[in-house]
Amino acid sequence: MKFKDYYETFGLPRSATQEEIKRAYRKLARKYHPDVSKDPDAEVRFKELGEAYAVLKDPEKRAAYDQMGSQWQAGQDFQPPPGWDAGFEFGGSGFGDGADHSDFFEALFGRQARAAQRPGRHARGEDRHAKVLIDLEDAYRGAQRSLSLRMPELDALGRVVMKERRLDVGIPKGIRAGQHLRLAGQGAPGLGEGPAGDLYLEIAFNPHPQFRVDGRDVFLDLPLAPWEAALGCSLTVPTPEGSVQLTVPAGSAAGRQLRLKGKGIPGDPPGDLYVVPAIVLPPAASAGEQEAYRALAKAFEFDARAHMKGVSP
Repeated sequence: MKFKDYYETFGLPRSATQEEIKRAYRKLARKYHPDVSKDPDAEVRFKELGEAYAVLKDPEKRAAYDQMGSQWQAGQDFQPPPGWDAGFEFGGSGFGDGADHSDFFEALFGRQARAAQRPGRHARGEDRHAKVLIDLEDAYRGAQRSLSLRMPELDALGRVVMKERRLDVGIPKGIRAGQHLRLAGQGAPGLGEGPAGDLYLEIAFNPHPQFRVDGRDVFLDLPLAPWEAALGCSLTVPTPEGSVQLTVPAGSAAGRQLRLKGKGIPGDPPGDLYVVPAIVLPPAASAGEQEAYRALAKAFEFDARAHMKGVSP
């Protein structure tokens, strides 16, 4: 997937006001409209303009797009950074608008359609949404956290600025990535005497230096020396709840999953913790270390590629 520079599409700097973006879109859309342009790439160019305008005309989408910074170049290979949209508060049910856009747009904003506003003089306020990052340990124990959310709005010059608010949030024990916390009355204010909407927080985990998460199951890569894997051993290993004693069976191959039942994220039932051995070879830098490897090779009648014999290229 290639990065799209939506500002470059209009020939504008990132500091452009909303009015400047609107004028540039109208001018170029007239120029490349397929019904009037003789340019052979007019239809493609017109579609690109529409997609860029769908992002930059919307303060919420524009602020999220701008957060990735200017280090990306148009046409550069791109994947959205993990948690790139965390901390943004936005309205409706998502960033998307239901139109047919590029893979780049879909990777960032998805296909959800924005929720319709309720009519009436006394209407309930719009629900708001945000993704928040918590630590894996918070899901094990539950926690009280002060979270910062940013919401884009336009200043007097038509530029996008970020308004920040902080919320004290209770993180329930056992919550999983992808679940939502509903904060009643924390959405947009109602119209007239209508009640405020709700705020929905989508939970995601901060990257962890040791653990990976899949649903309620948690995975730990455990480095083992060859003799520990071959002969078996008893080790103290970390878990998000504290250290436990683990018996590594003799002959444990790399990638084997050693299950610690019920040691995953709490729930009914709880998840499991899987310890995955990773064999680490000692270096052979000195003459003595090299000789030890030669002795090991003589001691075993072992062919690591025996399974490949007879397989044609």
